[in-house]
Amino acid sequence: MRRLATPLLTALAPISWGTTYAVTTEFLPPDRPLFTGLMRALPAGLVLLALARVLPRGVWWWKAAVLGALNIGAFFPLLFLSAYRLPGGMAAVVGSVGPLFVVGLSALVLGQRPTVRTLLTGVVAAFGVSLVVLKAAGALDVLGVAAALASTASMSAGTVLTKKWGRPDGVGPLALTGWQLTAGGLLIAPVALLVEGAPPALDGRAVGGYLYLALANTAVAYWLWFRGIGRLSATQVTFLGPLSPLTAAVVGWAALGQALTPLQLAGMTVAFGATVAGQLGAGGGRRVTSGGPRRARQRDSVPV
Repeated sequence: MRRLATPLLTALAPISWGTTYAVTTEFLPPDRPLFTGLMRALPAGLVLLALARVLPRGVWWWKAAVLGALNIGAFFPLLFLSAYRLPGGMAAVVGSVGPLFVVGLSALVLGQRPTVRTLLTGVVAAFGVSLVVLKAAGALDVLGVAAALASTASMSAGTVLTKKWGRPDGVGPLALTGWQLTAGGLLIAPVALLVEGAPPALDGRAVGGYLYLALANTAVAYWLWFRGIGRLSATQVTFLGPLSPLTAAVVGWAALGQALTPLQLAGMTVAFGATVAGQLGAGGGRRVTSGGPRRARQRDSVPV
């Protein structure tokens, strides 16, 4: 049971991310993707920094900036751009190839040779997601497809580098998450101001939506995600990603009155089966950190 605890807790992150679309469309001001990305990242990062009370030291200033750019600062704007420009669930379909990106990057960066089973599982997961979210559409927007691929590559590279670099001694996933969210939010802020202008007026509904995105959907979810990266293999973590579009489909059916066809239900079964297979077919591996062997138990923070 303890062996299943980490994958199950890590899975809560993509499940939470699957609620983003419903919250954005039902609670937030329209057509403000960069501002929404900023409100997800920066407040959450500052809260976690205040809780952890740890700042980067030495090389971790630039490492945190790189990870923050890949996992947050570049990923959020590219993801929203693709969602606005692509029809239906095409952005989710492109994003579902993330496990294959991670498998390839893990071979190059971590020296982990991919197996036929892992590659096949990644293809099956993407196929299952496509059955759930893909709808008939005309010509695809080239910029939208490029943004979707770039966002997937960015998050995949961030996942692999997070696994490679680990964490400095005495620093837990809470602090590491805070560093990345803050760095990513600071990267998004000037772009949002230049592209979208001043922040929009917010009513109580929008404030509640942004609080949910910043706290549960981002601060807690990304803490669970980076905690999982530290304890599982990069491949195991990324195979949890398809749970996000599957959750979005379930939320759309349960809360927004969107119908699910038999083909979509079949796709959900296939994608979920591939997610489970991705956990069973890859070992957890030894955690790699920049500070050498780690003690079995560590605090999530140390005083500044």
